[in-house]
Amino acid sequence: MGGNTVRRYARAAVPEQLLTGRHQTRASQLDPYKPHLDKLWAAGHTNAIQLLAELQNLGYRGSYQMIRDYLRPRRRQRIRVVPPAPPGIRRITGWMMRHPEHLADGERQQFVALLAHCPELKALHERVRGFAEILQTRSGQHLKDWITAVRTADLPRLHAFAAGLEKDWDTVLQGLSTRWNSGPVEGRVNHIKMVKRQMFGRAKLPLLRKRVLLTAAANW
Repeated sequence: MGGNTVRRYARAAVPEQLLTGRHQTRASQLDPYKPHLDKLWAAGHTNAIQLLAELQNLGYRGSYQMIRDYLRPRRRQRIRVVPPAPPGIRRITGWMMRHPEHLADGERQQFVALLAHCPELKALHERVRGFAEILQTRSGQHLKDWITAVRTADLPRLHAFAAGLEKDWDTVLQGLSTRWNSGPVEGRVNHIKMVKRQMFGRAKLPLLRKRVLLTAAANW
C-alpha cells in the first residue's frame, strides 16, 4: 500500500469519503424522475419507450438507454406466473367414473372446484353417480325414475344412453335387479383367448383343446 493511500485513509472522517473511482455512484439526469418511474412500474407500465415519452413530458432530457439500464434489474426479478393447465377430458372422465372415496385429496378438490364452475358438468356427474348407485346396489326399480331425471336434464349424450336402455328394457332391468350376470362367461371367454394367444404358432388344435379343458376344470 502506497503512502498516498495511507494518508487518504487516515484523513477520511467517514467511509463515504473513500468511495472514489469508477464504482462510485454518480448523479444522473434520471435521479429526479426515479420516484415517478417507480410508481409507473408498480402500476404495470413496463414498456421503456412509453416510459421515456412519459418522462419527457415531465422535462426529462436523458437517453432511452439510461431508463432501460435502470429497469434492467427489475425485469430480471419479475417472475412469470404460469397457471396450471386445466384438467383434460380423460382426467375429468376418470374422476367422474371413480367412486368419490377413491379420489386423492388434490383430485377431489380440483373436481369439486370444476363442478362449481360448470353446472352442466355437475348435473352430468349427479346422473352418473345415480346410475352407479343403481348398479352397485342392484336397485333396478329406481331405473325408471333415473331415466325420467335424465330426460328432464339438458344432457343429449345421456338421452341416447337412456334410449338404448329402453330398447332392451327387460334384460337391463333383470341385470340391475338380480345377482345373475354374464361375468363368469365373459371371464371364461377371456381366459380361452389368453390361452390361444400363448399357444399361437406353437401347437395345433388338439393340444389347445386339451389345455383349455384342463384349465377350465381346474378353475371351476
